[in-house]
Amino acid sequence: MNGTVPGRFAGQVAAVTGAARGIGAASARRLAAEGASVLLLDVADEHGARVAAQIRDAGGTARYVHCDVATESDWRAAREVVRTEFGGLDILHSNAFVQHAGAAHELDPAAWNRVLAVNLTALHLGVRAFVGDLRDRRGCIVVTSSVHALFGLPGSPAYAASKGGLAALTRQLAAEYGPQVRVNAVLPGPVDTDAWRGLGAEARKRAAAATVLGRLGDPAEVAAVVAFLASADASYVTGASLLVDGGWSVTKDSP
Repeated sequence: MNGTVPGRFAGQVAAVTGAARGIGAASARRLAAEGASVLLLDVADEHGARVAAQIRDAGGTARYVHCDVATESDWRAAREVVRTEFGGLDILHSNAFVQHAGAAHELDPAAWNRVLAVNLTALHLGVRAFVGDLRDRRGCIVVTSSVHALFGLPGSPAYAASKGGLAALTRQLAAEYGPQVRVNAVLPGPVDTDAWRGLGAEARKRAAAATVLGRLGDPAEVAAVVAFLASADASYVTGASLLVDGGWSVTKDSP
């Protein structure tokens, strides 16, 4: 894997939510390739188990566990697996998300609540489950927020609220649990995942053209930044929100 730092996470244990596809799967692969034992958490069981098997086939250590991140009992079950099989947790990558599109007045309250539960409340539940381990082991949390935390885009009110909340909660958790636990966020822009592919070729073309680099990002490029923030190379970085958007946020095509 290009840019991988062999052994950077040797002896460490990581849990990645939303790990069955996209950025989560790429992060799980990257952390495992650099020596971490990785617990993959998702509700897409077939995909998640496949990614874990691929990691093991490549020589890494990985275990898939079904986990609805909006459900506290699932987090407790994940914690039990971590403590029984791995001894404790060093890295929590809170990455799972859902999206329900629609203007605020059109969005059903149940859909709104589900987006907030999976995207935002899940981080709170993850902290409740694992902050003891992270404090004891001087670990870290890496959160996947979004450029939606900073920019208004039509049709995504719940998603934007959840991602803005994650950026704020990242700062709060860094203040709350430092110096034992570092907490940082990545803010991806348009990245070539299943979610983006579902928008169609024309939407993907427009998104690519809206970046400085002129293309969509690869999930592995976001995973590389996740690995940096989780590593000792970022030992003096906490409470930060790092844009990983190919320059999408720094250019506009209007005069």
